[in-house]
Amino acid sequence: MTATPAPSAVIELLKPLTWFAPMWAFACGVISSGQPASGQWPVIAAGILLAGPLVCATSQAANDWFDRHVDAINEPNRPIPSGRIPGRWGLYLALAWTALSLAVAAALGPWILGAALFGLVLAWIYSAPPVRLKRNGWWGNAAVALCYEGLPWFTGAAVMAAALPDRRVLLVALLYAAGAHGIMTLNDFKSVEGDRRMGLLSLPVQMGSERAARFACLVMALPQVAVIALLVGWERYWHAGLVAALLAGQFALMARFLENPRERAVWYNGTGTTLYVLGMLVSAFALRPLVGGA
Repeated sequence: MTATPAPSAVIELLKPLTWFAPMWAFACGVISSGQPASGQWPVIAAGILLAGPLVCATSQAANDWFDRHVDAINEPNRPIPSGRIPGRWGLYLALAWTALSLAVAAALGPWILGAALFGLVLAWIYSAPPVRLKRNGWWGNAAVALCYEGLPWFTGAAVMAAALPDRRVLLVALLYAAGAHGIMTLNDFKSVEGDRRMGLLSLPVQMGSERAARFACLVMALPQVAVIALLVGWERYWHAGLVAALLAGQFALMARFLENPRERAVWYNGTGTTLYVLGMLVSAFALRPLVGGA
């Protein structure tokens, strides 16, 4: 076994595919701020770097380190249980990425540093004992949903305004973060057996696959209904119609997913979730003229 991990194993540990969600949410925050991007591109680029390759990657490294025994059952080919990340390198990488994330956040200002610090604390207590929020799907999924959707959206809006974002921005970001709790439940279907054996109470373990699938769909749908109602109330009718159409598409996909949740969770995560995040973008554009208004 080599003394240091190969770069390819480090990249796999940091899971670049997972960076999309917080980077997308950060971009939605930037758009929803209503602030011009001209002259702000270096700050926007740094914020995207912070949301995805730094804070999200930190959470992935920390999770894989503290989940190495569970992954040895569910996914033994992952970098740590397979030995491609040897010794305590997984922990060292998580700590190094935490420090780097804080350094970049500090350079972007106090609002961003505060948001990053909050997200990093959640990332560590999600995975690390003694708290280990992921032991229970209710708390663990809430923490991840907030970090992946709500917090990056807030950060994107705050970095553009250099202040606390408009209350409408905060409300819509919070609603989409609440809906993302259902997305996190979808992710748990692939590891039911290992979670059950290791005493991790994911929602599919607690509720059974069929009930957990129905609950995930409900949790994803209700916040979008609320967003549609808000957009109508704010007289953003075209945007409300687009979000409603995307939700209708999700309902059609949900029907197929619910026929066989265990086998189709990954499929729905790639189809229904895509429509969900497109609705986030539509809502972000709907908020632009409202920022700074009533």
